[in-house]
Amino acid sequence: MDSPWLVVGLGNPGPEYSSTRHNVGAMAVATLASRLNERLTAHKRGRSDVAEARISQQRSVLAIPRSFMNESGGPVSALLDFYKVDPAHLIVVHDELDIGFAALRVKFGGGDGGHNGLKSIRRSIGTGEYLRVRVGIGRPPGRQDPADFVLRAFGPEERKELPVVLEQVADAIESLVVAGLERTQNVYNSIDGKAT
Repeated sequence: MDSPWLVVGLGNPGPEYSSTRHNVGAMAVATLASRLNERLTAHKRGRSDVAEARISQQRSVLAIPRSFMNESGGPVSALLDFYKVDPAHLIVVHDELDIGFAALRVKFGGGDGGHNGLKSIRRSIGTGEYLRVRVGIGRPPGRQDPADFVLRAFGPEERKELPVVLEQVADAIESLVVAGLERTQNVYNSIDGKAT
């Protein structure tokens, strides 16, 4: 398949959101871009910050939409069209309430699980059949509203572990491109809630 890879990290734009749990996908893609010595810059058509890169010789596009989470689909659709990416080569990295902090789950396809970014992408591209890297943020404590929880910054203990978590997510993305889904799942779906 000649299609490049498109790796999209979901989040909300602006400094007030940059360190929130909902932006962990965007943080992970920024970490990968830094690792590859690439700089994310504004894309003229895709309403995203983008870096063109090589992941083990595979042509890849790293992107962080500049839209709010619930409008992620427009930028993703525009980038798929612009770079002529097959949806099977789309990797979306996003926060996941249903798994513990620092746990990773890699999968292909599925529903949106109430995640507004995934809902928007499905609406815009007409399918949920793409790769996802789900980054655990855990459930809110007590009776805190999940919508409020995801827009809060990580707690002090989580912040200490976060750099290691983001490197693991970057590893998982590279593994998807190089080794494929099954081998990546075998390694990263066993990372369970604590950065190692």
